[in-house]
Amino acid sequence: MADGKPDLNGLWQAFVTADIDVQDHDAQAGPHPEIMGAYGAWPGGQGIVEGGGIPYKPEALAKKKENAEKRMVVNITSDDRRHDTGDPELKCFRPGIPRANYLPFPFQIIQSTDKVIMVYEFEHALRTIYMKENDKDAPKDAPADSWMGWSHGHFEGDTLVVDSAGFVPWTWFDRAGDYHSDALHLVERYTPVSPYHIMYEATIEDPNVFTRPWKMSFPLYRRMEKNIQLVDFDCVEFVEKLMYGPYYKNPGK
Repeated sequence: MADGKPDLNGLWQAFVTADIDVQDHDAQAGPHPEIMGAYGAWPGGQGIVEGGGIPYKPEALAKKKENAEKRMVVNITSDDRRHDTGDPELKCFRPGIPRANYLPFPFQIIQSTDKVIMVYEFEHALRTIYMKENDKDAPKDAPADSWMGWSHGHFEGDTLVVDSAGFVPWTWFDRAGDYHSDALHLVERYTPVSPYHIMYEATIEDPNVFTRPWKMSFPLYRRMEKNIQLVDFDCVEFVEKLMYGPYYKNPGK
């Protein structure tokens, strides 16, 4: 880059199975194995949580287990219940951070001197990281809570450090029901270790859910295929019948 900072522009992807579970996990049958067979099965994998465990408060751990048991429950009796039941990924909601970074889809980093934009293939998710100090167009505190949070960044040497808050409480970390509240505070570190690899680290703090901050880390890989580009994964049409059941109307009939 002309300003002497590392060039993070490009398409990147994680090759971990943390979207299934951020902790160590075995392979397991997916929904309806009696008709899906191996097509719907979920892979096992190594966790990305440093130290191996997530420091839940006892009552929060009970909620996490309830989330896992009801991850496919969709309740649309009211707007509030629509958001706080079932896995948000199942319902094609924005994935939140850090989950968007380890979904099995690529994302693109677009870097300038005053902003870093991250564009995600899943459900057109987008985040803006404001890089200028005292930016009049980007107050320190979030104007309102949102699915992807409110982010400010700076470089420490070659490492992009991103500080984010202002999250809605409805995104999960994985399909295993790991979750946070609207008090989530996230500090991410993107450290290039070669032209083709970034080491990613996230420190997660939420005093409503966890007894202390904890970390996850994994590598991101630059996609190098010829003419590589993001393609749409617009999943809204896939979930309309699931979400709205008796209200759903097939436009083709």
